[in-house]
Amino acid sequence: MAKINFRTGDRPFVFAQKSALKIFIASIFKKEKKQLSAINYIFCSDEMLLKINQDFLQHNYYTDIITFGLNEPGEPIEAEIYVSIDRVKDNAKHQGVSYQNEMQRVLFHGALHLCGYKDKKKSEISTMRAKEDQYLQLIGKRK
Repeated sequence: MAKINFRTGDRPFVFAQKSALKIFIASIFKKEKKQLSAINYIFCSDEMLLKINQDFLQHNYYTDIITFGLNEPGEPIEAEIYVSIDRVKDNAKHQGVSYQNEMQRVLFHGALHLCGYKDKKKSEISTMRAKEDQYLQLIGKRK
């Protein structure tokens, strides 16, 4: 069975129904027909994620999420996903959505990257947003 873990980087992750969220994230991989081994979501500050962005990707800007696939091609998906709680809270405020909604979107976004979705070109961004919305609607129906 796939393992999805929520870990603390330098910020605690406070969120209702963590177990149900982990089960839902695992279901994304099933729906996308991808085999999942394990994901560690690590929750951190803007500063911690900026340092990771600089050190590993040579990017000097804040971001809400960085996804590192750790598996070899053809093997079940294994990954570490770093999430800036500061950025998620700020993005939720600026977009006029709840923290819960934005956090779910970001967590799904990381999972979708691991399923092969990209977000560099306009067409890719459009497809990614549609997939995020699809899974946000699905999780909303489960409540």
